[in-house]
Amino acid sequence: MFKNLILVKLPKPYILVKISRLNVNGLAIFPFIFTKNNERSKTLINHELIHHRQQLELFIFPFYLFYVYQYFVGLVKYKNSYKAYMNICFEKEAYANDQNLNYLKYRKLWAFLNYI
Repeated sequence: MFKNLILVKLPKPYILVKISRLNVNGLAIFPFIFTKNNERSKTLINHELIHHRQQLELFIFPFYLFYVYQYFVGLVKYKNSYKAYMNICFEKEAYANDQNLNYLKYRKLWAFLNYI
């Protein structure tokens, strides 16, 4: 019954792209992960995959609207781009959990709301 079965190896759940001029270590734009100097650390990839999950939960485009909104609100509040970036709820969740490589296995839907 299964003698003609062909097993297909599925690709990774992301497409890694190197951009040497990138000003950050990693950038997630579903389904891509852009990295500087072909960075492939497990922590960085996990951080960006957390962003992929956030993007999918918000149907991608609204994620970017909310991300940019939170950044500019933080920029006005802190008058510091790094502080504004670090206070975006999506970044708070990703940084808090990027070293836990099992995080995405048990992460609850819309978990980023816990970081607002």
